[in-house]
Amino acid sequence: MKTKKPLIPRLRFPEFKNTGEWEVKWLGEVLSESKIPSEENDPTKRITVRLNLNGVEKREYKGTEAKSATHFYKRKAGQFIYGKQNFHKGAFGIIPKELDGYESSSDLPAFDFREKNEPKYIFYFLSQESVYTSAEAYTKGTGSKRLNEKTFLKFSIPLPPLPEQQKIAGFLSNLDEWLAAEEEKLTLLETYKKGLLQNLFPREGETLPKLRFPEFQNSGEWEVKRLGEVGEFFGGGTPSTRKSEYWDGNINWFTPTEIKNRYVTESIRKITKLGLDNSSAKLLPVGSILITSRATIGDCAIALAECSTNQGIQSLVVNKKYNNIFIYYWIYSNKNIFIKKSSGSTFSEINKSAMKSIKIIAPTLPEQQKIAGCLSALDEQIEAQRQKVEQLREHKKGLLQNLFPKFEF
Repeated sequence: MKTKKPLIPRLRFPEFKNTGEWEVKWLGEVLSESKIPSEENDPTKRITVRLNLNGVEKREYKGTEAKSATHFYKRKAGQFIYGKQNFHKGAFGIIPKELDGYESSSDLPAFDFREKNEPKYIFYFLSQESVYTSAEAYTKGTGSKRLNEKTFLKFSIPLPPLPEQQKIAGFLSNLDEWLAAEEEKLTLLETYKKGLLQNLFPREGETLPKLRFPEFQNSGEWEVKRLGEVGEFFGGGTPSTRKSEYWDGNINWFTPTEIKNRYVTESIRKITKLGLDNSSAKLLPVGSILITSRATIGDCAIALAECSTNQGIQSLVVNKKYNNIFIYYWIYSNKNIFIKKSSGSTFSEINKSAMKSIKIIAPTLPEQQKIAGCLSALDEQIEAQRQKVEQLREHKKGLLQNLFPKFEF
């Protein structure tokens, strides 16, 4: 399985540019399997490997699973470990210090790193999606296909001299620390938003929120209304798919699977004016709130362009007494009410009349606008942070492709 192609990466640190090609070794030459039987057999001290290179974590086995006759082995911090069934999906990692002495079954084999190689370099080489997914061709089994240890250790790996391994590993480790810090910022922002939503809206059965802006502290209780009083609801429809003249027009036509973000602008499929006129679909104005009413219930989005929907969406056009962004956030934070109102034997659904009957508590329009502005600003900050994280992930992906030679098992 060793490659014969010249092994020089596209991107190389200046001090190593004239140090020649990399050598190739079997993984069995850089890793040795560790099989120390566990004497404790403690179900509270077991580990598993998360998919997509998210690392190793504690897993407590319970019930009959804890009493399994499967052999468990003692693992050490710093060992490489992988899931036989899911290596090709990125189920591997290096055991952290806090899980030293924990156990895993033979389904999660572990390996010690041999001397004169940098462990993190080997980990990062295997972290290339093109590398670990190519392992699927070597999995065996009729049901759950597995990658056994013998096959894994026969895979080959390109190896530069130790100093270059350490340079690559150190660089990528620093990038991972930066990425982890940005991901933590994103998590904190999302947690803050969750708490804000809980405090800016009254809880069920209450008429005042826990948190109120100073200028509205003495503005009295919020008013209880039905969603049907907030605006007008419109159902959706699907033009006949047998009529080609009804499709591929310029009118947006959204389905529930597209209602995932705060705003929607352009649909995957579009219909013609003729298709709109010959179906129960309605042309909705900019600012309409689209609410999923079938299967996945209560997901919502604000339309930034004129559109129509299929019958799996009920759309609310808010009247002038209410702020549509405030209403969107109220629906977003009270999705469970829509789910409770749903019914159906084949699949869950909430109809228009049930949606219209849902009670909503709202303040005056100026306070609605203040809350909407606050949450919108926070969402923009979250989206900017999410994009930053995604850009870093893409940057890392590109570096992995360029810091290692193009290589397949």
